[in-house]
Amino acid sequence: MKRKLLLALTLAGTMVSAHAHAQMSMWTIDSAHSSATFEILHMSVSHVHGSFGNVKGIVMLDDKDITKSSVTATIDTTTVSTGNASRDTDLKSDGFFDVAKNPEMTFKSTALTKTGGKLQLVGDLTIHGITKSVTLNVDGPTPPQTMQGKTVSGFSATGMVSRKDYNIGAKYGPAMLGDDVKVTIDVEIDKK
Repeated sequence: MKRKLLLALTLAGTMVSAHAHAQMSMWTIDSAHSSATFEILHMSVSHVHGSFGNVKGIVMLDDKDITKSSVTATIDTTTVSTGNASRDTDLKSDGFFDVAKNPEMTFKSTALTKTGGKLQLVGDLTIHGITKSVTLNVDGPTPPQTMQGKTVSGFSATGMVSRKDYNIGAKYGPAMLGDDVKVTIDVEIDKK
């Protein structure tokens, strides 16, 4: 009797686990078709735009409940580019991103909410060795498409971060360099 009960419970557990697993799908970020960009106020008169390449990561999508999905990502800070070589060298220095010690920034989601049809992604963003919680507004994911034998999708996430929170450009006051930095992450993801 005990064996039958144990077998029934094991079988039921396996079926529940298989059902839960079937709802979740794994996707990888396609670095060749993904980027992270930023915009910051300079001298209180103009905006400087920049970008990072080599965005990598994993997206776990819950097919039944998007709010149970998660994202982990890394961005290569050594790829920072603003279209000005001198400024890019400064941004790589220890006064800004300190790429020698911090060659990556990371993001790990902690929550995903849906309100009024809009998604908000909350997660821990680590830059310059400092981790803070940030909230990003998500556009997507797009309906999956199959191209050249692989299934792809994509999404964009935007938000504001404080450079002071991450000790970026600490010697520059707000008259020289704005505190609020608008960030946008555009990713294409490939189903595994």
